[in-house]
Amino acid sequence: MRLVSTTSIQAGAILGQTIYRDNGTVLLQKGMNLTARLVSRLQDQGITYVYIEDEATKDIVVKSAISEKLRHEATSSMKQLFTDVRKSEMLSNSFVLDKEAKSLTDIIQRIMEEINDHEESLTLLTDVYLTDDYIFQHSLNVTIYALAIGAELKLNAKELSDLGKGAMLHDIGKVFIDPNILQKPDKLTKKEFEIMKTHTTIGYDLLRQNYNYSSVIAHCAYQHHERLNGTGYPRGLEGKDIHPFAQIISVADVFDAVTSNRVYRKAMLPHEGLELLYSGAVDQFDIKMVEAFKNSVAVYPNGITVELNDQRQGVVVRQNKHLCDRPVIRIIKDGMNNPVEPYTVDLSNQLNITITKCNLG
Repeated sequence: MRLVSTTSIQAGAILGQTIYRDNGTVLLQKGMNLTARLVSRLQDQGITYVYIEDEATKDIVVKSAISEKLRHEATSSMKQLFTDVRKSEMLSNSFVLDKEAKSLTDIIQRIMEEINDHEESLTLLTDVYLTDDYIFQHSLNVTIYALAIGAELKLNAKELSDLGKGAMLHDIGKVFIDPNILQKPDKLTKKEFEIMKTHTTIGYDLLRQNYNYSSVIAHCAYQHHERLNGTGYPRGLEGKDIHPFAQIISVADVFDAVTSNRVYRKAMLPHEGLELLYSGAVDQFDIKMVEAFKNSVAVYPNGITVELNDQRQGVVVRQNKHLCDRPVIRIIKDGMNNPVEPYTVDLSNQLNITITKCNLG
């Protein structure tokens, strides 16, 4: 399979990866012939990249970070929890959260097990979803990324469980934000942004009242928009005043936000999202956490076409775990743009070779 931009798909291309709705139903099935009408529909829905079948890359495997079954169960569980919290009175929210506590713990444990069993670096770019409820897919993605960072930082099982719950519930305060603000496709006004920022405090107040959720989990909701240099919200905390788990979640939160498909904004590729994190490292994000993230997540996902510093072109075949910017490349063109008999180059042992750009044409 090969990763391409939806703006460059030619009519007649064969879809290589099933596209799902957020409820788990299929929007477009793998193997479908992409007509001009279907390509236009993908673009209208805000889907930026898809995988297509390609003779030269038909053996390339693109494996999801977690199973389809677990993703659907996790998003369904979160959707039910968030919906029940929104519908309930504040005094009964504690009961709703109590009821779902064990389910969340089980889901986080299963996510952690699947991450540990993953033979390559994680990528969520393979999980092409069309969603009307971005908050649930985003919360799940942030949870997967945060747990991967936590595992790289050698957190113990109890710490990973709290981190996972904090990540899964970091945006729960948004259920009380006006949907017209939450789903506004344009830039928020100053007044609207002030309202949006209250989701951190709302989430904190909701979680800290429940004995099933530790103070750490509540502070993940409270502090995930704080930044090391004091420019974040709601309190403008600095440095060590921000809980480490909230700092981990802030890295995962920003990365997923900028690399996700949205109707009003083109998604960045993973390496672009990572560059954004590095640009804020030290000032906004803890460099150790950014490095742990880099060591966990595929910067150049399988199937993406890349150009090297010697002008050769190739397709990423597989990942080197913990060397996520040094994948294995199948060379398909030489430095003069001429097709060649394909051969592989492993960037993990050829450190003088670097990727300089990605080509999604």
